[in-house]
Amino acid sequence: MEQLTIPTTTMPTSRMWRNYAGGWIAYMLLLSVALHLDDINRNSFNWRGLVPMLWVVPQALILALHWPLGGWLERRHASATTMCLVHAVGGPAYGLLSYALPAMLYGATQPLSFYVWPVLYSIMSYGVIAITFHMVRANAMRRRQEVAMQQAHALLVASELNALRSKLNPHFLFNTLHSIIALTRKDPNAAETALFQFSDMLRYVLDTEKTGNDRVTLDDELRFVRDYLELESLRLGPRLRIDWELDDNAGGHVLPALSLQPLVENSIKHAFNPHSRPGRLLIRTRVDEHAHTLVLSVGDDGPGADIVRVRASNGLGLRTVERRLQLEYGTMDALAIDTTPGAGFVVTMAIPLPANDKDFA
Repeated sequence: MEQLTIPTTTMPTSRMWRNYAGGWIAYMLLLSVALHLDDINRNSFNWRGLVPMLWVVPQALILALHWPLGGWLERRHASATTMCLVHAVGGPAYGLLSYALPAMLYGATQPLSFYVWPVLYSIMSYGVIAITFHMVRANAMRRRQEVAMQQAHALLVASELNALRSKLNPHFLFNTLHSIIALTRKDPNAAETALFQFSDMLRYVLDTEKTGNDRVTLDDELRFVRDYLELESLRLGPRLRIDWELDDNAGGHVLPALSLQPLVENSIKHAFNPHSRPGRLLIRTRVDEHAHTLVLSVGDDGPGADIVRVRASNGLGLRTVERRLQLEYGTMDALAIDTTPGAGFVVTMAIPLPANDKDFA
């Protein structure tokens, strides 16, 4: 059965913290090398000179508080103005404390102007970390929104497909029972035979409903269509002539159940039921290797119709099949109709093979 619910994207916090720690370590190493280039050139590197670099560690830990702070603001749906005000206060406070605290502990040994640039540099570091964490959270939120939209779309498609199937099956059952009722008046024995055939057809419909997967092989759908046509032949007699042009390589491909039968039913209804003259029904199947599609067509030599009126009609069968194909495969031109008054009626259905075969078991 196809999965309709898409897994929720989780926040990649573990990877983010690894990157955060790795970035600070790389920064410490780069800073150490930059401050001791002269020692490196003299091949007398002073390892004790790395001790002041450890001051970066509490800075990294303090700046890491941006993450819970951002989460707190996000949970309270803080506006952009509020966030800017928080960081406008936090940035200078962090910059001053970064150098005010050591100065208070060890005493200010340099003029006040000496600390201006380090303070500004600390404020800039504060801003970089704040923006980085904000971008990580914004990206995670965007992913959650995308997942939610995909889930909503999948549920909408599933709901519409279920609604269409619920319309199609009663439509088929009603028309078939109507044919059997008409046959009981004409030939009770043939009607009894038709009822047994109808029970097999009903089992086919119920099996697809029971499994929850309405994908069937073309061979299965063709067997169902043959049973349907045998039932109609009992009623129509010699007026119905059926020709088959089947591609042997197409039978293993899959398609939605009850998608070919409505095309056949449409021809029976419009080309044979209203007329007493004999007619020809042609059913074709083939695999189009160039377009990579499974192509099915049902045509008759009946009276045909005006294509504009066909598209404007409220007929359920063809319209439902077309909408199902659009929802299943995302193709807007999955169903093509070729007809003119007096020139028959041909419906061609094209199903993409990759999407058609991927989830069938």
